[in-house]
Amino acid sequence: MESKVELIAQSFDWRYSKWAREALNELPDSFTIADPCICGHPIVFASRGFLEMVGYSEDEVVGRNGRIFQGVETDRVSVMEIREAIREGRGVQTRLLNYRKDRTPFWMLFQMCPVFSKDDGRVINFVGVQVPISRKSRLPGLSSVRNNTSLFEDGSEIRDINFRCCRREVCSNSILKLGQALPLDGRELKMDEPCEVSEREKAKASAAISSVLSVLTRYSESTGNVVCRTRCCSSGIGQLVAPLNISLGRIKQSFVLTDAQSPDMPIVYASDAFLKLTGYARHEVLGKNCRFLSGIETDPATQHLIKEGIRAEQACTVRILNYRKDNTSFWNFLHISPIRNASGKVAFFVGIQIDDCSSRNEGTNGLSPIMGQLSVVGAVKVAVRCLSMSSGAS
Repeated sequence: MESKVELIAQSFDWRYSKWAREALNELPDSFTIADPCICGHPIVFASRGFLEMVGYSEDEVVGRNGRIFQGVETDRVSVMEIREAIREGRGVQTRLLNYRKDRTPFWMLFQMCPVFSKDDGRVINFVGVQVPISRKSRLPGLSSVRNNTSLFEDGSEIRDINFRCCRREVCSNSILKLGQALPLDGRELKMDEPCEVSEREKAKASAAISSVLSVLTRYSESTGNVVCRTRCCSSGIGQLVAPLNISLGRIKQSFVLTDAQSPDMPIVYASDAFLKLTGYARHEVLGKNCRFLSGIETDPATQHLIKEGIRAEQACTVRILNYRKDNTSFWNFLHISPIRNASGKVAFFVGIQIDDCSSRNEGTNGLSPIMGQLSVVGAVKVAVRCLSMSSGAS
């Protein structure tokens, strides 16, 4: 069975082609590309410059969430600012304290930009550029160093100094002995003090974003899955899908979400458990109608019951013969339910699948199959309504 990293690589190559990786690695910048359509919002590409900066290997980064670079001193406010931007599908620029593999901290300017599908306006990826902030500063009032004793300009003697910088990235165990740490040749004492981001660093981050987006756009055109920097579609549903991925990714059962407002009700979200059950990759599922799981022995009468339930905007439960990607069949204990937004309009339909033969008596997370399915419906309803209410308020 293919690993998660291999599936991530296939999804990335499907949209941009494998040649895009080589082109991205030619760029000198430090950046990552994440996919909000995959559970856990993992990194799907990390540049060579980024890997060198943090000390991790590609295998240690791809498939992981960017939080692995955070630590005890990372500012929670900055993290929440980034999460809010992801939820809203927009860009952000902030200063962040991250940690290398050896757990040494470093300050960086983090600039993130969404990548949109030109077809439906969904957020396909987030590009995150990291520019290290390295500022040198003079210790205030220090004029000279003589015989292991430092003097202020008024002649008063310094016997020890407490060196600090932003969030204690650079420190000296609170008390720094002058005889061990201060230069004795009268040169300026220099130390990292990344408290301010320079215009040059901001310009470097913006230029890197533009370079990465240029590569992604060019190679997406060659595959026909065109992406762009700005949302080209005004469909409200299309805009809601990307922020929902974070909330939906926490639901571990097998389910899909279909767009009730689009022709033929295409799948706009598929859980990892659904992909495992059916054997399909995510890019092979998104945009399709659920009927692709049907086969020659699927009962038309059961299919008609599903259509009638959808037409009437009512929940229905059926047992239907479906087919995996390898063409093996399984009995699907399927529950379909309408999902209404805050205004009461049906925005989505959720379909929860259980392999009836292997899970008939196992239930879902200790629940009976039907109760497990209803718990998924409830979780999806909460996610959609909370998102639509926050969108309406913004």
